[in-house]
Amino acid sequence: MTSPLRETNIAKLNGGHFDVFVAGAGINGAVSAAALAARGVKTAIVDAGDFAGETSSQSSNLAWGGIKYLENQEFGLVWNLCKSRNKLMRAYPSTVKEARFLAAVPKGFRWPRFMLYAGALLYWVFGRFATRAPSYLSRDALIAREPVLRADATTGGMEYSDCYLYDNDARFVFNFVRDAMDSGATAANYVRVTDAARLEGQWRIDLRNEETGETFSCTADVLVNACGPEVDTLNALSEQTTDHHHVFSKGIHLIVDRVTDSKRILTSFASDGRLYFAIPMGARTCIGTTDTRVETWETEVTEDDRQFVLDNANHLLSLEDPLTRDDIISERCGVRPLVVTSGSATGDWLELSRKHAIDVDTSRQHLSIFGGKLTDCLNVGDEVCDYVAALGISLQAQEGDWFGEAGVETRKEFMRQAQLMDLDAYTHPNSTEPLTERFWRRYGPNAIGMLERIRENPDRAKPLMRNTDYLRCEVEYTGRREMVTRLDDFLRRRSKITMVVREEEIINAPGLHEACRLLFGDQASDKLQEYIDRHTSLEMDATGIFNDLASEEKKV
Repeated sequence: MTSPLRETNIAKLNGGHFDVFVAGAGINGAVSAAALAARGVKTAIVDAGDFAGETSSQSSNLAWGGIKYLENQEFGLVWNLCKSRNKLMRAYPSTVKEARFLAAVPKGFRWPRFMLYAGALLYWVFGRFATRAPSYLSRDALIAREPVLRADATTGGMEYSDCYLYDNDARFVFNFVRDAMDSGATAANYVRVTDAARLEGQWRIDLRNEETGETFSCTADVLVNACGPEVDTLNALSEQTTDHHHVFSKGIHLIVDRVTDSKRILTSFASDGRLYFAIPMGARTCIGTTDTRVETWETEVTEDDRQFVLDNANHLLSLEDPLTRDDIISERCGVRPLVVTSGSATGDWLELSRKHAIDVDTSRQHLSIFGGKLTDCLNVGDEVCDYVAALGISLQAQEGDWFGEAGVETRKEFMRQAQLMDLDAYTHPNSTEPLTERFWRRYGPNAIGMLERIRENPDRAKPLMRNTDYLRCEVEYTGRREMVTRLDDFLRRRSKITMVVREEEIINAPGLHEACRLLFGDQASDKLQEYIDRHTSLEMDATGIFNDLASEEKKV
């Protein structure tokens, strides 16, 4: 069983004509499609992999205003990022939430502690006082607030506020793709652009279905290249020249068991001066750092990277047993595309701007989006709409915003129905939030239909996999509505299961096999085998696993 929604959308792409075609469904492409479709533009969006399959699923899960950019005196960037962060907080209160950051200043750091506190105060001002005020902490006060910090590794610090994504970054991106489809856009994952040419006043775009090998084409008046780190690659294919291009900064994170019960995000500076995080993830902690220069976007965590992160964590944290390679549950590794002007020298690596840029070729009706941060995504969507309108595409007038959670009345109705059926009684004991909050954040108005499914059969409210909080009805919904094409789409991007559960536990979980059946029907064993071969070092036969389960079920 393949995704019916995906097959329907591929059929629409085949031979179709669109006002705007968006190549790439990371954060830049997703917000572009959502903003355009909400304004009545006939829009298509595809990605060669899954939605948010690369850079947009490898972030720190932070929606922050860029406090570290104050050191480079990028005051304009920080001012605008804080404004964008505040807009996200207001628009997505269930997803983008304020968190307290506890910053430990290491001994011998390049700036004295009072200067960092002054920076935190300035950051609070730039943030329009939308968060709690920062506080200046002596070493004793710092350790009192977070005893897991090593007293001998710090001179004290400060506490300040910023924002984080309650779910993972890829889920946040996918919700924009879903919004685009709800507004009439045609979206499909695993569809690669193999060629693009400007012919007779429009773009002819050749495509390949990566699942079947089928080739087809469509046409569009405007082409938006939102391929993230591969923007330059597609521009070379379509013979498009631009003023900007990308260089790449690698960031890595390791997921380990929770190092503290505190919900604060711990920050400090690694041995080479880079910013370092320990971010709560329920029963886990995400530790890591960013900004290692690499030559290509195709990169991975090296053994040196792992040891660097572990060494710095052990230097920062006072743990009963130091963290080792065996404590790593999962890893994240991605690049941030940084924008440089063609032909320019990159200079000091850490001083490169983190701003985005959009190059517009009016004569060829072409946009290229470079760089960008998740925090600034709503501005990217608005800017793309402005440029597309300037190219002659008609945009409908709008009442209200194109972004944000569903209205207050819709949420009230969901909460009313959830309370009537006592939905929170189904919350798993190890869950970090009530089920009503999670359902609304992940599925919005669609969660109302899921309540009806539970009323029909209360077994649909049971967790499907051990050590995860995904219910059977959620997996059923995901299979119908979220275009899961490969198992990794569900395990890594629609959810964060592979980030918080060890590889061996996932593969051997009976619930995983049931999830495969719900998602893929008679293709379940093939999809599981594909996942095992692509993403694990295990030698397992998925067909044998399913046959053994079938035998056990017959006995029962």
